[in-house]
Amino acid sequence: MNTVSAEAIGELQSMLKEGQVSVNQTEREQRSRDESYHKESLPDVVVFPESTEDVQKIIITARRHKMPVIPFGRGTSLEGHVIPYNGGITVDFSKMDKVLEVREKDFLVRVQPGVTRSQLNKVLKKYGLFFPVDPGADATLGGMAATNASGTTSVRYGVMRDQVRDLEVVTADGTIIHTGNLAAKSSSGYHLNGLFVGSEGTLGCFTELTLKVYGIPEAILAARASFPTITSAVEAIVSILQAGIPIARGELVDEASMKQVNLFSGTGYAEKPTLFLEFHGNGAGLKQDVEFMKAIAEECQAEQIDFETDNASRTQLWEARHNLAYAYIHGYPGKKMMVTDVCLPISELAGAVEHSKVHLDALGLAGGIVGHVGDGNFHVLLMINMDDPLEVQQAEEFNERIVMYALERGGTCTGEHGVGIGKQKYQEKEHGAAYEVMKKIKRAIDPEGLLNPNKLV
Repeated sequence: MNTVSAEAIGELQSMLKEGQVSVNQTEREQRSRDESYHKESLPDVVVFPESTEDVQKIIITARRHKMPVIPFGRGTSLEGHVIPYNGGITVDFSKMDKVLEVREKDFLVRVQPGVTRSQLNKVLKKYGLFFPVDPGADATLGGMAATNASGTTSVRYGVMRDQVRDLEVVTADGTIIHTGNLAAKSSSGYHLNGLFVGSEGTLGCFTELTLKVYGIPEAILAARASFPTITSAVEAIVSILQAGIPIARGELVDEASMKQVNLFSGTGYAEKPTLFLEFHGNGAGLKQDVEFMKAIAEECQAEQIDFETDNASRTQLWEARHNLAYAYIHGYPGKKMMVTDVCLPISELAGAVEHSKVHLDALGLAGGIVGHVGDGNFHVLLMINMDDPLEVQQAEEFNERIVMYALERGGTCTGEHGVGIGKQKYQEKEHGAAYEVMKKIKRAIDPEGLLNPNKLV
């Protein structure tokens, strides 16, 4: 730790309360990584703010001492977003975990960034409300906004950017701003919500979020439909969407992944390419939607369709899906997970998944294909021996092949995991001249490059 860092840490300790500033080795190690395969790196210090004013003090001190600032939620990100490769101050928001206000008549809630999605939904349940964005991991809402997370329900309710009505942000010079308001729409000024959501900590630290919430549906029905091939499963979900059936979740799990699901979760599901589906609505409407879905699935060669009507079975189904990444990690001890994450127009989805399947089988790498195919987003989960240079190279080349296929067809290199460091090399290819505009925005808002440096752009 250099002299400047030590001086800055002393200042932080003097202005914050005891226990809010830590140079403990274990604390630093815990925030030196996320859940990705990217290399770890220690911060110089970990700080635990309890208020917006604390965050402001931290950023002003960091700027004075030219120290990087890296926001940290729960470390569930998958592209190295929170790894402090330049050292500096990791700002852990775990103590800013309060649900500040529920405006049930406006279908809005105001929270601090350290609140997790499951924590929020426990509070909302007594109001008959829920927050829909469901990335699988019990991530913090601040982190979900920072990466524009989505997940299983995005096909119906949209992604994180669609839920944010307002953000309170501390910018690089310590200014506290609001990016929106409580109104359902506005034609006033630049759309700062859209700019800051997905900025991955490079433009400011979020200290409050005002989010849209929804009424809990009257009726919920989940289903599993298994198919002979992954192509027929994808064709079924595309046909269901094109028919206008309002599904709430539409997930693809290939046969290799279904095997991991059964091993990890103790289920006995058919080990075939499978669609996990969920429908929200009222009883009569739901019945009609389900009958239409069955007819389409059967036309696409569905071999078996099972429905989960009670809450326990439905919960088990979605827990199995959400725990799939951990199922792979548990099934391949000693290996690291690399997760691809592309999103394409729905008309290009079947070709993209088939392309990925062919190349995955040819390589013989351990892994499987899953995804939120209802909105054109899918992942290939690869289990990699990081000590085997050839295997690492093969995985990286495979990832690039999938990304290029998506970009050439009007898709994106990352549908929901974000850029971090893992997807930086594709940004210019995807955005063209607009990438230079992004870099200008970064320089204008953070001219010294102290906010999560060398990430995103």
